[in-house]
Amino acid sequence: MPIKSFRAKIKHGAKDTISLHTNNGAIGYRIVKFELFSASPSTERTESTIKIYKVPQTAADGAVDFSDQTLLAAGFLANYEQAQYPLPVISIFDREIFNQDIYVTHDAGDAASVDCNYYIELEQVRLDTNENTVATLKDMRNITSKRKVTP
Repeated sequence: MPIKSFRAKIKHGAKDTISLHTNNGAIGYRIVKFELFSASPSTERTESTIKIYKVPQTAADGAVDFSDQTLLAAGFLANYEQAQYPLPVISIFDREIFNQDIYVTHDAGDAASVDCNYYIELEQVRLDTNENTVATLKDMRNITSKRKVTP
């Protein structure tokens, strides 16, 4: 199936929405690539935590919890004086197939003025009726349970 790509620059504390939903939900997606690149590489100490979720987030923070079933991917990019070419740490949960919108958050830690670029590639997966129903119900359940937990 085809690959769709998205790229953007995100500010500290920002939340982006990537619109993927369709009327019939017959197309699912899987993250195949997730990359981070500092918007202003410098010798200053900077950190960026970017996460991709299946449900909207109330806030962008730097805490990463792999037990959160709504988390699709997480990336951390650190730039220090000693690191001439910093490499990001990326985790993608590639078995996850979703057919609804996804949400990207960014936390820059102490360097609140730092922006970060991200690049995401999604593999399109054609879903049959049963897979479509399961993916949609899973997403709805995640949205409902996330709302109950969030104040």
